[in-house]
Amino acid sequence: MRYLAIDYGSKSTGLAICDPTETVVSPFKVLPTGKDLITKIVEIVSSENVEAVVLGMPLNMDGTHGGQAQIVSDFADKLKERFSIPIFFQDERLSTFAAEKKLAETELTKKKRGSRIDAIAAAEILNAFLESESSQKSEKDNSEIGGA
Repeated sequence: MRYLAIDYGSKSTGLAICDPTETVVSPFKVLPTGKDLITKIVEIVSSENVEAVVLGMPLNMDGTHGGQAQIVSDFADKLKERFSIPIFFQDERLSTFAAEKKLAETELTKKKRGSRIDAIAAAEILNAFLESESSQKSEKDNSEIGGA
């Protein structure tokens, strides 16, 4: 399945995408968060044959929902009005930290790192989602084998 991950932010929104086999996750694009953001995402969903969206959910460190989580939930509701593909939520705690760590290892300037951070964070979110999905499938397969 082809997933598009979204790291929604107040100033910019990062996007990442995976191949149909869910093997390769790539940072895709950073868009300014503004009035045409949803229209641009709808266009990307169509042009890239996206079958589902993974939206980063900014939980508090204790796992509770705060104000930013409500903003993301409201954003998800607006997306649902524009297309009918499934939207999944993925805990995005520490995704930006992981992205910053990866970028620090590169020789990019601070300005170039800053312009890519949101897409790389979206890739972290999508990788975490796919790993979670994969482990859930493995657990289900193992329980079915053991129960037979």
